[in-house]
Amino acid sequence: MNRNDSDLDGIFHALGDPTRRAILARLARGEASVAELSAPFALSQPTISKHLKVLEQAGLIEGGREAQRRPRRLAAKAMKDAFDWLEPFHRQWDRRFANLDAHLARMKKEK
Repeated sequence: MNRNDSDLDGIFHALGDPTRRAILARLARGEASVAELSAPFALSQPTISKHLKVLEQAGLIEGGREAQRRPRRLAAKAMKDAFDWLEPFHRQWDRRFANLDAHLARMKKEK
């Protein structure tokens, strides 16, 4: 397994959890503190911190420091790596659906 495969494994593992996906969705609106990220969940702060650690290890988020505040924000590279890996599959299915649409249009026309 090369380094890129290992990186993708970590990214998809991190994306496989609904809480982590919700955290990423929140961070897509802008940076947030741990307290802000934990607010919508009925989870303890240590549990949220564990989720954040998985996201950080996958390279999906990064932390900062502003005085006492330690905001988290999205890190684009890992998400782009996942998108780049998925894109060929997306193009293939787009072609297949376009072919199906064309076939169904021909069938409808022949009726």
